[in-house]
Amino acid sequence: MVHCRYLILLFCLAGIAGPVQATPLFDDDQPLKIELKGPLSTLIDNKEAREEKPFQLQVDGTQLALKVRTRGNSRMRVCTFPPLRFNFRKMENVGTVFEGQDKLKLVTQCRKGKRSQQDVLEEYAAYRIFTLLTDVSFRVRLVHVSYVDTDGSRDNPDGQYGFLIEPEKQLVQRLQGERSEVAAVTLKSLDPEQAALVYIFQYLVGNTDWSLVKAESDDSCCHNIVLVAIDSKRNLVPFDFDLAGIVNAKYAHPDPSLSIRSVQQRLYRGFCTDRDVLRGALDKVVSRQEDILGVIWGLPFLTDKDKAKRVKYLGRFFDEASDADAMIKSFEKTCHP
Repeated sequence: MVHCRYLILLFCLAGIAGPVQATPLFDDDQPLKIELKGPLSTLIDNKEAREEKPFQLQVDGTQLALKVRTRGNSRMRVCTFPPLRFNFRKMENVGTVFEGQDKLKLVTQCRKGKRSQQDVLEEYAAYRIFTLLTDVSFRVRLVHVSYVDTDGSRDNPDGQYGFLIEPEKQLVQRLQGERSEVAAVTLKSLDPEQAALVYIFQYLVGNTDWSLVKAESDDSCCHNIVLVAIDSKRNLVPFDFDLAGIVNAKYAHPDPSLSIRSVQQRLYRGFCTDRDVLRGALDKVVSRQEDILGVIWGLPFLTDKDKAKRVKYLGRFFDEASDADAMIKSFEKTCHP
């Protein structure tokens, strides 16, 4: 009887601590090879419908049934091959790299050609750079996908790179936080050090496609930012970097309301922040310079010349950061009060 009571107590304590999610998918940085088989032509030709279709995914010799649909906002318009969303049968994932997964976002190669394949990898690099700086970030997993089209001619047996993004629910659980949905945020409501790190990171990768206000098409704040409340403070978790300067996609153009002509022009878009807090965030980024550039050098598919261009782009940030006072003063000219 005592033994039974002890076991019951253990189960209760486990329940209080919350469920432990098995998510081996994002614990490894090595590219994952998968094959996706199904009605790809029907899915893409009717992409606006966003209707789920039955597919088979093969990974490590195991075949998994899932449903797939198109997703995205701007990429739905500009991409001939839009991003996808996987919907797994969770009980069938046990014992595979997808164990614990339910719905997953896949960033695909938007258009045909080498340049578009580079774009995917460079956007993946932006996510990886931010995870180097903080755990308050979306984890990603690089995949090499071979497509088998069962009702058309979109087969791609040689495969192409894409990447999977950690689901928002898993992000919040991992951070032991809560999703915060509000119409707008104030400077006082944010974790100051974490927010400053986001401002500096966005400037580093040349991303202006984000804001701390609600977009017209959204129900809550913020544009390309997820708000996660941790210990009574809101944290900014950025996503979607296809319009960033580090990617420089052919379809990328800055918002006409901004005072820049190219997405490769950097523009500080954060709140006006205490100089010491900004300096601390800047120091943190600069201290990881070698690791940040290493993300680029470690990318597959890109030639050394392609990698050197991206390293040069990031290098201009670090050159500017060598005079921290001047950089922070320049931020104060465009910061949001």
